[in-house]
Amino acid sequence: MQKTLMAIALVLGGLVTYVDTRPTWDDTGITAAVLLAVAGVLGFFGHARPWLWALAVGSWIPLIAIARSQNYAALLALVFAFAGAYAGAAIHDRLNPAR
Repeated sequence: MQKTLMAIALVLGGLVTYVDTRPTWDDTGITAAVLLAVAGVLGFFGHARPWLWALAVGSWIPLIAIARSQNYAALLALVFAFAGAYAGAAIHDRLNPAR
């Protein structure tokens, strides 16, 4: 299950980054919401390691932005990814109190 989630996280993170780097795309709010949602779903299903899903999904945008234009503000994308992943893990833990 962990390998499958990692593959999904890397592919979806890459797709979000691809869309975000298009010259015609200028909607940071939607990008942030998608990062939050994708990391949240992965955090729900992989609740033992939410930090891993946050990094797998959210690290693409800062890496590309820093490499291309030294845009360190793109590190804020990680905030949304971490918030989503930990929220998903918290929801999973709340729905399954036996663990």
